[in-house]
Amino acid sequence: MIQLPRRALLAMLAGATVLRPRLGLAQTAPGGPFTLPPLPYPAAKNQPHIDAETMEIHHGKHHAAYVNNLNAAVAKHGDLAKKPLTELLAGLGSVPEDVRTAVRNNGGGHANHTMFWQIMGGAGGDPTGELKAAIDRDLGGIAKLREDFNAAGGRVFGSGWVFVTVTKDGKLALTARPNQDTPLMEGQRVLMGNDVWEHAYYLTYRNRRPDYLKAWWNVVNWDKVAERYAAAKAGTLEV
Repeated sequence: MIQLPRRALLAMLAGATVLRPRLGLAQTAPGGPFTLPPLPYPAAKNQPHIDAETMEIHHGKHHAAYVNNLNAAVAKHGDLAKKPLTELLAGLGSVPEDVRTAVRNNGGGHANHTMFWQIMGGAGGDPTGELKAAIDRDLGGIAKLREDFNAAGGRVFGSGWVFVTVTKDGKLALTARPNQDTPLMEGQRVLMGNDVWEHAYYLTYRNRRPDYLKAWWNVVNWDKVAERYAAAKAGTLEV
C-alpha cells in the first residue's frame, strides 16, 4: 500500500470536493444571506478522537465552500435569498431547476455542518433527563442507539450522514442519508447526526470508518443535544 505523506493527505482532503460537481471549494466568498458559523470551541477540543487539522479543514474549507456555493446559487434568483434555509430545503421542488442541485447539495451541507459543530466539543458519556427518557422509549436505550447508529453509519455507501430525527412531540427515530441530503428536505427536524464523508475522519482513521464512528461518541456534547431536544418540542429548532 502506498503511504502518502501527511502534507499530501492534507492537500488532498482540502481539495477533495473539487472532484464533485457543484461541491467544489469556492475560491472567494461571493457574499449573500448565508454565513459560516464559527466553531463554538477550539479546533483541538475534540482531540484525540478528531484531530485539530481535520476540524480546521472540515470547517474552514468544506463547510465554507458549501456556504459560498449556496450564496452563489441563490444570487441567481433573488426570491430564494429571502428564504430561511429550512424553507429552502423543505421546498426543493419549487426551487428553479437551474440551481436546484446546487441548493440541495450546498444547502444540505450548510445545514448538516451547522448542526454537527453544535453537538460536539463535549466529553461523551450518557444523556440524562428528558432526553435519556426519550432515547430509552424510542431507540431502546443509549447502548442500543450507539450500536444501531454506528451500524447505520457504516452502511452508508460512499459519502453521507446518519441522523436521529425528532418530532415536535419529542419522538425520536434513526435514519441515514446519502451525500449532503438531510431530513430537513422532508420537513423533519434533526436532533443530532454524524458526518461519514471521508474528509470528516481520514487523517486519523484512514479507511477505518467503524473506528471513527465508535470514537465519535466520546466528543458528543449531551447538554447541547438536550437543548436541541427542548427546542424541537418548543417548535423553535431550525437546522
